[in-house]
Amino acid sequence: MEFGISALGRIGINTVNRVGGITVMLVRFVGSLKDIHRSLGLIVDQFYFLGVRSMMLILVTSVFVGAVAAWQSAYQFQFIGAPVGLLGHAVGKTVVIELAPVLTALVFTGRVGAGITAELGTMKVTEQIDALESMGISSIRYLVLPRVVACIFMVPLLVVFSVFIAIVGAMVVGVVGVHISMETFLQGFKNSFQLSDFVAGQVKAVVFGLLIGVVGCYEGFRTKIGAEGVGLATTSSVVTSSVGVLVLDFVVAVLMFRL
Repeated sequence: MEFGISALGRIGINTVNRVGGITVMLVRFVGSLKDIHRSLGLIVDQFYFLGVRSMMLILVTSVFVGAVAAWQSAYQFQFIGAPVGLLGHAVGKTVVIELAPVLTALVFTGRVGAGITAELGTMKVTEQIDALESMGISSIRYLVLPRVVACIFMVPLLVVFSVFIAIVGAMVVGVVGVHISMETFLQGFKNSFQLSDFVAGQVKAVVFGLLIGVVGCYEGFRTKIGAEGVGLATTSSVVTSSVGVLVLDFVVAVLMFRL
């Protein structure tokens, strides 16, 4: 019993420390925004490395997300007696509001969040960050600002790309597997589409991008010495960001969608 309480206490203390550290990193990032004009070139570079180079992975993921959403929806329609003509309506709502933002963020976490942590963690253990500070260069402005800003802008754009690809994948499954016409599917999607749903998905994407960027930088900056430390920091970054995405998904949904 004492061991269990002690373990829970350590978990609680570590969680509070991590949340506090991430909050401090967020505050330091916000404070560095006044110098964003000095980092425009670095931000554009990060747009390419973090966003453009993630598009192929998002494409593959989104195709199958849309395909499985269409197939499972058609399967469920059998039990509730709903006409398959509503497939475009059901898939459209699910993809735009939930699947595209959340799964894009999780994929982005695995590729980009881990990459940011590994890169900054390696710089930390090789004392390159200390070298920047010794030369009078702010590590927050030079390293954190471009990456977090790129995450904030690229995740929403990747979500839009994901929605389009997922709808195409769902439509192919609907036409080939469920035997509905393309016009019926698209009409259902058109009837279900609301601008407020799209805005909600984009708000989620911005929040997720901010979270992934800040957590990735925080874990990179606190990396312990050695290759093992880089590995542990990368794992911690992916786990923290993934859990944070799911928690914030619920929080944003409660705030934006009133029952």
